[in-house]
Amino acid sequence: MRAPVSWLRDVAALPADLTGRQLSDALVRAGLEVETVEEAGADVQGPVVIGRVLAFTPEEHKNGKTIRWCSVDVGEADPRGIVCGAPNFAVDDLVVVALPGARLPGDFEIAARKTYGHVSDGMICSAKELGLGDDHSGIMVLTAAPGEAEPVPGQDARPVLRLDDEVLDIAVTPDRGYCLSIRGLGREAAQATGTAFTDPVDRPVPAPRSEGHPVAIESDACLVFTALTVTGLDPSRPSPRWLTRRLQLAGMRPISLVVDVANHVMLETGQPLHTYDAAALAGAVVARQARRGEKLRTLDDTVRALDESDLVIADDSGPIGLAGVMGGAASEVTASTTAVVIEAAAFDALTLARTSRRHRLSSEASRRYERGVDPAAGYAAAHRAAALLVELGGGTLEPGETVVGTVPTPPATRLPADLPQRVLGTPVGHARVEELLAAVGEQVRLLPSDGDGREVLEVTPPTWRPDLRDPYDHVEEVGRLVGFDTITPVVPLAPPGRGLTRSQRDRRAVTTRLAAVGAVEVLSFPFTSAADLDRLGLPADDRRRALNVLLNPLSDTQPALRTTLLPGLFTAVTRNTSRGLDDLALFETGSAFFAPGEPLVAPRPPVDRRPDEADLARMDDALGDQPRMLAAVLTGDWVRAGWQGPARPASWTQAVALAEEAAAAVGTTLDRRPVELAPWHPGRCAELRLAQTDVVVGHAGELHPQVCAAYGLPPRTSALELELDVLLAGAPDRGDIAALSSYPVAKEDVALVVDEGVAAEDVADALRRGAGPLLEALELFDVFRGTQIGEGRKSLAYALRFRADGRTLTAAEVAAARDAAVVATAELGAVQRTE
Repeated sequence: MRAPVSWLRDVAALPADLTGRQLSDALVRAGLEVETVEEAGADVQGPVVIGRVLAFTPEEHKNGKTIRWCSVDVGEADPRGIVCGAPNFAVDDLVVVALPGARLPGDFEIAARKTYGHVSDGMICSAKELGLGDDHSGIMVLTAAPGEAEPVPGQDARPVLRLDDEVLDIAVTPDRGYCLSIRGLGREAAQATGTAFTDPVDRPVPAPRSEGHPVAIESDACLVFTALTVTGLDPSRPSPRWLTRRLQLAGMRPISLVVDVANHVMLETGQPLHTYDAAALAGAVVARQARRGEKLRTLDDTVRALDESDLVIADDSGPIGLAGVMGGAASEVTASTTAVVIEAAAFDALTLARTSRRHRLSSEASRRYERGVDPAAGYAAAHRAAALLVELGGGTLEPGETVVGTVPTPPATRLPADLPQRVLGTPVGHARVEELLAAVGEQVRLLPSDGDGREVLEVTPPTWRPDLRDPYDHVEEVGRLVGFDTITPVVPLAPPGRGLTRSQRDRRAVTTRLAAVGAVEVLSFPFTSAADLDRLGLPADDRRRALNVLLNPLSDTQPALRTTLLPGLFTAVTRNTSRGLDDLALFETGSAFFAPGEPLVAPRPPVDRRPDEADLARMDDALGDQPRMLAAVLTGDWVRAGWQGPARPASWTQAVALAEEAAAAVGTTLDRRPVELAPWHPGRCAELRLAQTDVVVGHAGELHPQVCAAYGLPPRTSALELELDVLLAGAPDRGDIAALSSYPVAKEDVALVVDEGVAAEDVADALRRGAGPLLEALELFDVFRGTQIGEGRKSLAYALRFRADGRTLTAAEVAAARDAAVVATAELGAVQRTE
């Protein structure tokens, strides 16, 4: 909402020396988000004055252009000669003249210069050249509206054009729709600065009456409908300068007097209005639901097929407008309209929001209705518009008026008088609470004390604050008005003996370890699609295809909850590589969601209280299995080239290493076995298992080339994905970790020759079984292939570390354990290498 400060001063008695910046700070402290403070007119500098055209001579030039050599009175002893190419002004017209030395928007400096054979001593300006809009119709010709004094030549044009102002651009949140008006923002400004407020909505809605144009309500979605008729309008009368300037500063385009008045009143009061050409109406105006097969041509010249859920305004000819969204072309006010029917109605916010989205049609009116319009403002707003049309358009307000429906009474709330003080943690007595809530417009009544002796207030919100529903809404309002910056923040202390759970500590240990070794944590949206899974190359029976499809997804391209974290990470990689960041090691932790085999219907939780445990359990069951996952993707160089040597590209080895680092962070180790699984490259994928229990934790390796191509990833990108819950469940408890032995370790190395098809991890398992409990650690440190050991064979070298608790091992014990380990590998066809 763009709010000119001069307009706010009409309803709030702001101090004369209060600047827009100071007002912005006050509104921010009151909880409004002021995005910018614009100094309108600041880009027009130097002498810009009123001029009167005394005479002009048309001149046609060789380039085919006709110019006017004008004599213009600018309040000096002699008129100035000015060249102008626009043809839309006449002798004796008042115009705006930028004199030499002036500077116009776009850093356009005015100087006396020779052009078309004359020295042009200034410039006659259009509205666009002055930054007053995008009107390309030609020179701005000034006329005095009723009640305005005619400007005189030489007068400074800035106050005449109302050029200078400060404009606050405020981001209004959905719960505070009343701030989409000068009325609402003026009230906030008055409260924030401690000044008086004058409500432009100055008359209550009367009892229903039907003396004006006939109106009927046939839908519960229409609450109140006011209709006034103004006749005898002069269609040639333009909108006065003060009105068009206000609309421009508020971000709207002036169109015609009738439309401009309706828009002005909407901006002023927050009540959208619609004006019908009275001569185009056929019978009574009816607010009803659309009927099957009905269509409507709206003001944007689009024919729309109506849904039976749409609320429409109709007459005997059929629909003439989408209620609260956009009017119909058949009853549009035109340049020849002399009589109008003014509609001011209150509609159900949810119904209009659905209509607006269904037709992909958003308007200034619908944006206000969606956030809640004051149902008590329509009657006053209609009379305000009628009064302006009478004053500015020469019309007559017909004595009969129509009011259908009644304004709903907001529900009262019982508020313990000390609740704001208890919640906010700052002294706020009940007298101060009453004062603040009354300033908002609430009716406050002190009730007799309840059973425990506490005073209770009965508060009834005003009709323009539908967001105030329960006691804590009113507490928040008190806190906002007191000033959240005046409330001392107090960090709650954790109860003694409590802290992070073991699972929380372990998750933090994992993410901290991965960050420490160079990976960067990211967050992605938890949504996916069947197309994502197709690009991963998953078979039809893969568990990851058990998708939970959302009824109302954020994006139609990703309508389901994710079953794998990889597509989200792939998107992050492509976004970074498109910006020139090629060396990446990204990881993410988060939940995956696997739909249950039998679809379950989740209960719809209540909005007035916390769901009970049974409802929460049923909602959880409906989502199915929800394991917490860890995934990472690596591209580019793991070590960049430098003085230390050439670059080392990131590969599947780093992906496996990241998985092992995650396991080491919680005190466990992983075994690796080759496996084929999408989306990894066959032969370059490792299945990761807990060394202690042989439970599968996840997979790591190089991605399939087709997957890289489908997602736009660099070739040979590597990835890993683990079930973090399984990893943490297999980690030893802190109390199970044995103390370090003070006795020395015995080191033995063995080299075993096996067939090429024998997995190194299977050999390692055999060595562990054979070595027995004295084996403390085992690590593969070399793989050799060559003619010395034969075709189709490989040599695997392992480092074995032995240690005993409470004593030093003898050489014989170490040798026996080593030999037993070697013997155990014979079942795999292993032969100890001796040379």
